[in-house]
Amino acid sequence: MDNLEPIPSTENIEFKKGFIERYTALTDWEQFKKYSLCFLRRSIRVNTLRTSIAEVKKSIEAKGWKLEQIPWCKEGFWVSNPERKDVGNLLEHKVGKVYVQEAASMIPPLVLQPKPGDIVLDMCASPGSKTTQMAAMMENTGVLIANDYKGLRLQSLGINLQRAGLINSVITLMHGKRFYGYQFDKILVDAPCSGTGTIRKSLKTIRIWNAGMITKLAKHQKELLENAFNNLKPGGEIVYSTCSVEPEEDEGVVNYLLKKFPEADIVKVKLPGLKTSPPVMEFSGEKYDSRIKNSLRIWPQDNDTEGFFVCKIIKKV
Repeated sequence: MDNLEPIPSTENIEFKKGFIERYTALTDWEQFKKYSLCFLRRSIRVNTLRTSIAEVKKSIEAKGWKLEQIPWCKEGFWVSNPERKDVGNLLEHKVGKVYVQEAASMIPPLVLQPKPGDIVLDMCASPGSKTTQMAAMMENTGVLIANDYKGLRLQSLGINLQRAGLINSVITLMHGKRFYGYQFDKILVDAPCSGTGTIRKSLKTIRIWNAGMITKLAKHQKELLENAFNNLKPGGEIVYSTCSVEPEEDEGVVNYLLKKFPEADIVKVKLPGLKTSPPVMEFSGEKYDSRIKNSLRIWPQDNDTEGFFVCKIIKKV
């Protein structure tokens, strides 16, 4: 985390006044800005459906790449090479032995913990990083519904699932709020969001950010999470996650669900090696349910990753 590489030509980037005010109140603004304007470390996850961790580590290191273990995911590694940056051109990636996946993106499936034989819904699945990770955790058994709502997004999803060797998955094209009458063991709602945790991967987020957009997205996210809860069997679990660090899209959405469903509760989780920050418990004049303190809020500066929010929800029997 000491080898930050600034993104060229970012010294003239202007943040909107409202953005600066908001994030100054939420976190250490200078640290958030510093990490958001530096390159994101490249990382991979070994696909244990195709190979072993030891085999892949040996073959990639033999090509001059350095692998550094991601503390919270035994299959995950940061990768670097003094002469190359094209991780996606590795043969191991092309044949599905590894998946190029951001380190923080590996967290939601690890929190959900799908087991072999489970019936699982990945409500917003494309491009398939978390879907393929869950399939490996399920040992390619059970049923894994990989859903997305835009036809074009299914192209990359289908290719990635095929390359990873999934045989327990079904791809569906549907808006997440259209699922009705199902009884899933576990559901991942990795919701479409503003992406304010991923500025370092997409600088345009700074330019397009506005408070109205956040309000609109939060409404959509509440619909997705509510419908997911309605399709969860009693005793089942949901992980709600975003790569946003906006309270309205994160703690605010979970708070909405807790207020609407008395049978909803939050499961406290902790991943060894993962640094987290306190969740936001009050924002814009609204106090959130005290149970939200058990959510995971991850700022880019916490682990030198993307920013993420992850919350595990159970439907009480």
